[in-house]
Amino acid sequence: MPIIEPLEPEGIEEKNWKRVMERTAETGAPDALFSRIMAHAPGYAAALHDAMHRSHAMGGVEHKLKEMIRIQLARTAQDTYFANLRSEQAKKEGLTEDRIEAACGDFENDPQFTDAEKWALRYSYWMYRDATKLDKEFYDEGKKHFTEAQIMEIGAMVALHYGLQVFMRTLKAYPLHDPEGNPVTQAQSEQIYGKDVPLPA
Repeated sequence: MPIIEPLEPEGIEEKNWKRVMERTAETGAPDALFSRIMAHAPGYAAALHDAMHRSHAMGGVEHKLKEMIRIQLARTAQDTYFANLRSEQAKKEGLTEDRIEAACGDFENDPQFTDAEKWALRYSYWMYRDATKLDKEFYDEGKKHFTEAQIMEIGAMVALHYGLQVFMRTLKAYPLHDPEGNPVTQAQSEQIYGKDVPLPA
């Protein structure tokens, strides 16, 4: 069980909660556990879930790229919970585990990634490792591949999701489902996913 116990959905008093749970079921990243933990502050939880959904599943940047960034960040944060969640939308759009692993590996030298994808993956990789690398020259290169609005979209998503991943790591939370989508207890999930998350290369 996470350090802060998740609330049962029927006991959460928030007018937008049904929408939060429906969207959680649709996307799978985050799953219901995150929202039920955050529901100790229900209005805040609904707004936060909305911001996470908008930054991850909406906007002008391809969702599959954002999903690779999200997982790379979760591994950097060493967060077992978010590192093992997968977006149902990204899977439907064709994102594979092999591509996710490549994005968390030596993506710089991997020909399957475009220059734009490499720049975006580099952005998230260095944000919390050495932000001095994100200088004017770096952003000028980004403008060759993305609009300024898209760059803001990627940067804000990186900042929001990484912070929440570190937060969930401290709570010792694990996904509610195994890799095949079957419901599991927290104890079973910990056994499946383990305590250690591989760092990006």
